[in-house]
Amino acid sequence: MRTLDCDYLVVGSGLAGSMAAMKLAGHGRVLLVTKGAFEESNTNYAQGGISCVMGEDDSFDLHLADTLDAGAGLCDEAVARRIIEAGPKWLRELIEMGVPFSTTGETTSKDGFDLTREGGHTRRRILHAGDITGREIERTLAAKVRATTKLHVCENTLLIDLVTTRFLCQGGENRVVGAYLLSTETGEIWAVRTGAIILATGGCGKVYQYTCNPDIATGDGVAVAWRAGAEVRNMEMVQFHPTCLYHPKAKRFLISEAVRGEGAVLVTRDGQPFMEKYDSRGSLAPRDIVARAIDSEMKKRGDAYCCLDIREKGEAYLKQRFPGIYAKCLEFGIDMAKDLIPIVPAAHYCCGGITATVEGQTTLPGLYAIGECACTGLHGANRLASNSLLEALVCGCECAASLCAQPVPSVAHITIPDWIYGHAVPTDEAVLVAHNWSEIRTCMWDYVGIVRTNKRLQRALRRVRNLREEINEYYFDYLVTADTLELRNIADLAEIIISSAMARHESRGLHYTLDYPERLRIAKDNRVVRAPEKEW
Repeated sequence: MRTLDCDYLVVGSGLAGSMAAMKLAGHGRVLLVTKGAFEESNTNYAQGGISCVMGEDDSFDLHLADTLDAGAGLCDEAVARRIIEAGPKWLRELIEMGVPFSTTGETTSKDGFDLTREGGHTRRRILHAGDITGREIERTLAAKVRATTKLHVCENTLLIDLVTTRFLCQGGENRVVGAYLLSTETGEIWAVRTGAIILATGGCGKVYQYTCNPDIATGDGVAVAWRAGAEVRNMEMVQFHPTCLYHPKAKRFLISEAVRGEGAVLVTRDGQPFMEKYDSRGSLAPRDIVARAIDSEMKKRGDAYCCLDIREKGEAYLKQRFPGIYAKCLEFGIDMAKDLIPIVPAAHYCCGGITATVEGQTTLPGLYAIGECACTGLHGANRLASNSLLEALVCGCECAASLCAQPVPSVAHITIPDWIYGHAVPTDEAVLVAHNWSEIRTCMWDYVGIVRTNKRLQRALRRVRNLREEINEYYFDYLVTADTLELRNIADLAEIIISSAMARHESRGLHYTLDYPERLRIAKDNRVVRAPEKEW
């Protein structure tokens, strides 16, 4: 088995991983691995933008207040303040790299950038590049990363599991010393030996049947960290984006929250506004409230979807402000200037994740987590719109700065054992993988969705535990493939989400249960740790 040595292994090529990798490259050998093509990341699909205090009528205190309000009492206020106040500094770097943020609009910053508004924000503070912000950021980062010396990029490579000293049966403190990886191009399993692994693997939307996340969002980083013994928390806090385009041929296309920020109103299929019944902020209420309101209207009326109405803005404005969304809707016969836009909620963002500091430090020495796979305390029980790219940017940069200020841990004396294939054979039952994948995602959507009950959660837990047993048997009987790795990860995450939801006896933020509709006076984190086992 091939073993590669590096000082820093970064897993994930989105905003958080790319920024960390570039900044670390001047301080050691950096290997960045990503499970698909470099540009295929959650960042790439972010339409809205980056929230950052840049307007003359805005302040850090106002941004913090909006964040804490959306987070429903579960935010870490000190963490939120630190990330918000660091935003302008690190955003300057993206601007200097050449990310083409929009400069024309209704409200511009003192630097001339257009600022938009999204649900939950009391000020215009979202910097954007039209309605394809993530794509423009990812395109810019890809060029910069590929031009960075001492930074090697390995695409089409999946993280299988972490290697820890406990796994190697060594005494002393348990810490990460490497990882096993799978090349999906060659089928080769190989190892990386390193004293610092930075997980920037994004979210886990594919745990659910309906999601606006890309196919890569299978929660790999959270699953492997949990299996290695790192603490994860608040995994029940899954955010459902209220406005995913409803059309049989529209796969996971999101209607950005900025559309509501620019005046779109949520209406029923027959054009009647309904949000004022649920919140005084109307269509600009935070996502958890909006998603539950849409879910309620759909169930009461027996409708398959609700709608967005932004027709009053006119064709010229919509084409200029939302060119990508306008064009995509037209592909499906929907003219935003003339038609209501059919929408439904879909799994979008996990506010929980691997417990981590702003610098990415987890509870497992040598392991760092940044971006959506981490839970820093910024988002609490519900993420404020466009705070995700802010967190990815700040934590990616702060993680690198922290690592650069300390010696690179040496693991040269560690021997990573060859991958043991045992009696595993090539699979001849791929249909089992497809069936189990579908069953988990359907179960999660039906029983662990926007509105939950004890009975639904108990039913989901029984089914997912049975499926995990089958999947683990399959995992050890057959040669490892990308499909089996991702199936194993979503099965692990499904059980963690369900167990965490069952442990929260209240309704708070994104976790709403009919059995405990009230919010408890004191907010507490749900923390989950599993003792690592020698599974591979």
